[in-house]
Amino acid sequence: MAEPAAKNCVVCGRTMRWRKKWERSWDEVRHCSDACRRRGVRPVDTDLETAIMSLLAGKPRTGTICPSEAAKAVGGDDWELLGEPARAAARRLSAGGRVVITQGGRTVDPSTAKGPIRIGLS
Repeated sequence: MAEPAAKNCVVCGRTMRWRKKWERSWDEVRHCSDACRRRGVRPVDTDLETAIMSLLAGKPRTGTICPSEAAKAVGGDDWELLGEPARAAARRLSAGGRVVITQGGRTVDPSTAKGPIRIGLS
């Protein structure tokens, strides 16, 4: 039997691959970890997604933004605390096919990208 297709965590957007322990419940698995299950998608997370899409709407079709721009738009002076949540929002949007995540002008897998990333419309 072939492994079921990978899916994305609904909170952090990272790719989850099938595991033997999920054999009986793979269809119900929505979170990659207990931490994501506890955290859930908060209102600030949806605000970050909205900010990403509105910032991209103001750019040319090929324009990109940094996740920190969305964090600054939502968090104001405390934007540094929203760095990773902004990346997670970008991963969720990428999993939904709404944006692409790039590094050095090349599309990358958002689950494994390390370092600075850019977000553009797909």
